[in-house]
Amino acid sequence: MARSIARPVVRLKSSAGTGVTYVTRKNRLNDPDRLVLRKYDPVAGEHVPFREER
Repeated sequence: MARSIARPVVRLKSSAGTGVTYVTRKNRLNDPDRLVLRKYDPVAGEHVPFREER
């Protein structure tokens, strides 16, 4: 089964500068801009914003 072009895989990089990344999928139709999610950074030891990198 082919993957949908509307839901690409994106990498989320920590804004704390620790180099931690998460991988997720996003819906391009609902979120055309860069995705920002608040997730846990184990190196920083707290929840920080993770921004989509391209």
